[in-house]
Amino acid sequence: MSQDSQNEGFEKRTRELLDESAARLDGRTLSRLTQARHAALDRLERPSRFGWRTLVPAGAAAAVAVLAVVMWQPDTQSIPATVQAVSPVEDLELLTDAEAPDFADENADLDFYEWAAGEMET
Repeated sequence: MSQDSQNEGFEKRTRELLDESAARLDGRTLSRLTQARHAALDRLERPSRFGWRTLVPAGAAAAVAVLAVVMWQPDTQSIPATVQAVSPVEDLELLTDAEAPDFADENADLDFYEWAAGEMET
């Protein structure tokens, strides 16, 4: 016996049992079932009113994202223009240039620089 014929037999027997049980229902129960079915069909035909409820969380998430972007961007008005113009790439080029002048001579006393570095740490 194939799977399709087994399914058809099952469906046929199930339909017969449902029809028999529906035939044994009293009029009051049948009326309540009919009313419930019509109420369910009416709800399907009406447009849903909760559409705005689904947009509120999405709008809140978008507002949080915009706020995060605004707060993440640095305040360029408080930084002097000379500092704004220097990029990290230019700093790196200055440090790696072999022809650049030394900041301290080989004979220079570096105690001041050590003291200044210590002051910066504290």
